[in-house]
Amino acid sequence: MKPDHRKRAAVRRKVLFAASGAAAGLVLEAAGISGALAQTSPGRSATAPQSLVEARLAAIRRVTRGAAVSKGRVTLEIPELVDNGNSVTMAVKVDSPMTAENYVKAIHVITEKNPQPDVVSFRFSPRSGRATASTRVRLADTQTVLAICELSDGTFWSGSADTVVTLAACLEEI
Repeated sequence: MKPDHRKRAAVRRKVLFAASGAAAGLVLEAAGISGALAQTSPGRSATAPQSLVEARLAAIRRVTRGAAVSKGRVTLEIPELVDNGNSVTMAVKVDSPMTAENYVKAIHVITEKNPQPDVVSFRFSPRSGRATASTRVRLADTQTVLAICELSDGTFWSGSADTVVTLAACLEEI
């Protein structure tokens, strides 16, 4: 592929991504967590059914046990445009010194539109060295993917990424 074609392909992906409305990030605040999760980005074609929103909120409550979640420290890497939702590469990392006093205990990945929102959890200890993990996940539709990390001091941090899925997966009903 010539460099010209790569530039055009990149522009097409960006246009498709922007047109879907998936560019807006998810902001979590302790007081407004349910309102932020129930909303979708401007221009997004359809909102998640109420049952999926409730399932996602329940998954977040299970992870955080009602504690406040701050935005930052978590980087979630997922392609902006995915041809097939059956196998989507994903990597997550947390900015942490990983010492005996200050380390990441767990990273939990939660999706917006999958029938079962809690996709994967990674556990860490100070001996892990780095708080990074990568895997492949199934995505039901164009959505926001959320990563919440739990630190050894009991605080929770989050990061999110939006992805456009052209061929959906996880279509079973719950």
